[in-house]
Amino acid sequence: MKFDMHCHTREGSMDGKVPIEEFIEILKAKGFQGMLVTDHNSYKGYRAWRDYVKGYRHRDFVVLKGIEYDTIDAGHILVIMPENVKLKILELRGLPVMMLIDIVHRHGGILGPAHPCGERYLSILRTGKYKNRMVVMKKFDFVEAFNACEDEHSNHMAEVIARQFDKPTFGGSDAHKADCVGLGYTEFPVPIQCESDLIACVRTGEGVTCGGSFYRGTTRERIGRANSLLVQSFWFYNRLGSLWRRRRRRKEWKVLS
Repeated sequence: MKFDMHCHTREGSMDGKVPIEEFIEILKAKGFQGMLVTDHNSYKGYRAWRDYVKGYRHRDFVVLKGIEYDTIDAGHILVIMPENVKLKILELRGLPVMMLIDIVHRHGGILGPAHPCGERYLSILRTGKYKNRMVVMKKFDFVEAFNACEDEHSNHMAEVIARQFDKPTFGGSDAHKADCVGLGYTEFPVPIQCESDLIACVRTGEGVTCGGSFYRGTTRERIGRANSLLVQSFWFYNRLGSLWRRRRRRKEWKVLS
């Protein structure tokens, strides 16, 4: 089965431009059988599918629930939990990566770094000390080795790291706009109908392949050098957001403990 494993919807991501149903229609037209919704620190896009589309339309297409979590110290991490597990803390950005790994694994989920060699502050190997980040890599379940919004070098280095640590590789579009949808893909060797199927397949580590083509309309390419200012502003945004949600995270952590 062919999936786009990195999708941002208008309903769930502040910078998403494509409604969940339009996302599905584009992917179906391109020969995909499913998608993983990975909105930023939010399940709102998936909830829009669950509440207004699922069971009514597109019954021949699989929509899985994921999230792209903003850690305080390791950039963006893709997280997939079993379908019967609901953790409010995953919608409260700012956890340290080691705490995030512990929470996800204790509740039966899997996780891996998005665009691990991409922009500073957004990517695990461009955040903090390189040696420390490589230690963390051992604890992940997969690596996003193809991201349509990254360049050839970034994706090549991600693939090298995945091989080094013997991790399955994901591919996804990281689409925020319609013309990017479906440019990255992951193919699974077995039928995937729910999050538990995906988790079981990834844990075997066999037969998962990825690839795609590059998107040439990214913000980085459009604004050039000014992109460094945008990336720097994310650092402040992430720190302030983490501080704002600290009390709620502590409350949810006590519930989980």
